[in-house]
Amino acid sequence: MAKVKSKKSATANQKPAVKRIRSQAITKANIAVAKLQKDAKAAAKTLRIARKKAKVAKKISQATKSRVKKKAAIRAQTTSRKAAAKAAALNARIRIAKAKARAVESAAIVKARKAAEVVKTEADLKKAAAEFIARWKKKRAKAEAAKVAKQARKDAQKARMAAKKAVKKEKTAIKKAAAKAKAAARKAARKITSTKKPVGKTMAKKKAAKKRKAPAKKRVAKKKVVKRK
Repeated sequence: MAKVKSKKSATANQKPAVKRIRSQAITKANIAVAKLQKDAKAAAKTLRIARKKAKVAKKISQATKSRVKKKAAIRAQTTSRKAAAKAAALNARIRIAKAKARAVESAAIVKARKAAEVVKTEADLKKAAAEFIARWKKKRAKAEAAKVAKQARKDAQKARMAAKKAVKKEKTAIKKAAAKAKAAARKAARKITSTKKPVGKTMAKKKAAKKRKAPAKKRVAKKKVVKRK
């Protein structure tokens, strides 16, 4: 069980593989490195053979002390030196090619990062613009609602004032109509009283005339009663 746990923990600790950037320049640089490495491998093999031959030729020339053998040894050493120089040159070219490949890959990574940053920046800008537009719309809607509410209050106030004026006007009209009706009633009453016969006044005149014709009664003088002391 412990081994299984250790395996699980080992697999859990493994980092996810990073996606390698692929581009034509990187592929070309890697192909050049691979070709140089192949040439360097062949040059190293040639160098090993040349060194062996030079070593053998040197031993033979030292043993025999012959001019031909010495010349052969010199030629073998020259060939070995040339092979070594070629191998060294190829190794140098490999280092340069590898450095170039790394530079190309780094440039591609930087370019990819910049592109990703541009995409992210554009996404952030779009998001920020959308948020700004949403806030602006909300603010504008709020302002419009406040404006509409203010206008509604003004309209309501105007309507109330108009209603008050209408009521006042109606009351004034009613009062005027009532006053006119009263005046008309008074006028009509006056006309009625003027058309009636003055019966009461004639009767009063007749009674006054009768009183004048009747003889006046003698007034009896009251005797003064003298009080005795």
